[in-house]
Amino acid sequence: MATTHWKVRPYVLIGGRTRTRRHLLVHTLVSVPFYDALFASRLLPEARSLYEHARETRSVAELSAYSGMPLGVTRVVVDDLASTDRLVVHPDTYDSPFDFDLLERLRDGLRQLA
Repeated sequence: MATTHWKVRPYVLIGGRTRTRRHLLVHTLVSVPFYDALFASRLLPEARSLYEHARETRSVAELSAYSGMPLGVTRVVVDDLASTDRLVVHPDTYDSPFDFDLLERLRDGLRQLA
């Protein structure tokens, strides 16, 4: 039964919650303005990993990848940490989650490779 432990852990970590108070997209940037080692030592290992990786400004998707947690779990843990004011969720700098200039450059680059 040891193989099922990791499947239960994320559910337990977030208490079964799936919703967040903040609108956190995969590209939403978060950071730790002031790292508190004592606070970090009291966190569960998964939350501590997110907190420590956010010492550098990173996206929610990056934090998910670094910590190895599913994206939905990462969003809830990020939201919980932001509620303690230990982690800052940066506002999106544009109205749309789609950067059309970037998409056009990507399209043009793919055409050049074809």
